[in-house]
Amino acid sequence: MSQPHATAPIGLYCHVPFCASTCDFCAFYQEKPRRGDLDRYLRAMDLEFACLPGDRAVDTVFWGGGTPGLLAAKDLRRLGESLLKNLRTPPEEWTVEMAPSTVKADKLSVLKDLGVTRISMGVQSFHAELLESLGRLHSPKQIDLAWERVQAAGFPQTNLDLMFAIPGQSLEQWESDIRQAARLGPTHLSTYCLTFEEDTALYVKLSQGKVSIDEEKELRFYERGWELLAELGYAQYEVSNFARPGAACIHNMNTWRMHEWVGCGPSAASQYGGERYQRPANLDAWCRAMESGEPPKAERVALYDDLLLADAVIFGLRMNQGIHLGALEQRFSRAKNFGALEARLAGFAEEGLIIVDDGQYRLNHRGRLLCDAIGSALMDLPGQS
Repeated sequence: MSQPHATAPIGLYCHVPFCASTCDFCAFYQEKPRRGDLDRYLRAMDLEFACLPGDRAVDTVFWGGGTPGLLAAKDLRRLGESLLKNLRTPPEEWTVEMAPSTVKADKLSVLKDLGVTRISMGVQSFHAELLESLGRLHSPKQIDLAWERVQAAGFPQTNLDLMFAIPGQSLEQWESDIRQAARLGPTHLSTYCLTFEEDTALYVKLSQGKVSIDEEKELRFYERGWELLAELGYAQYEVSNFARPGAACIHNMNTWRMHEWVGCGPSAASQYGGERYQRPANLDAWCRAMESGEPPKAERVALYDDLLLADAVIFGLRMNQGIHLGALEQRFSRAKNFGALEARLAGFAEEGLIIVDDGQYRLNHRGRLLCDAIGSALMDLPGQS
């Protein structure tokens, strides 16, 4: 694999696997927050942070879950101080996910003191009946209270997650959710189409015929969301992400561009040192491995230029600025699938899905609506397995 960025800063993802309950749509690994498990997790994270590569700066950090905000203020402080102790310099961008029901003033104060730059709050909807249908624990009233606390704490960046195509959701409710979110004034908004992941309560309902998928309705939700968010001053920079000027999530963009990142915690994934791998999605197994001094690597995949080039194109096209194919060819110079990739992109351009401008390829409006199908077609290129 080519290593043109072997000295560049890396990202760090920290998985906090604890949740008070499981949302119907969630397929992420999680555990109930028992005190003994929490303490063991924190001790194991001390060990994992100590294994971070000392020769690379970490410029972006993202704490996801699970529900990182479920940790008590003292636990958040311990986790954050343990991380900072093992970094060469503090990160430039540090995002922490929180659920509205977990947002407390003392937790926010600790996170601000640590240097967290962005709070990302999973709102999903402002309609009580839709929240209930998703199995969310918070109420619209809790959203407002949590937001007041986040604003009072004074973080430079804030994000709200919204969800659409929820069973029973109307287009009017979707518009209402977007307007309500924008009224709160976050610097960033993420909007996700509800997906039916296997091993979730929602997937069971789908298999039982209690809910259904309406793809034409999903497209209407997509288009109306994009249109309304633009009117409200949020620029789309990726299919599901919108930001005020200077508020795009650098950590996610670096991931989409196939730069390197290290994942810490049970089930956390990494792309580092020429391979992709994942920590075991089991708290006990992960803790035992860390305690034994043998960090576990599951589902290991060796990285090579054909794979990275294709992935950089697939994820890069999801961003509104698109990709520069010549720059990617130089970066992944050993790739043998460049010709096939270029031909496939030319075909999409002929179909009226991609705009080509002096080597820059980007999806137009129709192409963004079909980005998943385009990504699937690009995954079928020779040399990907």
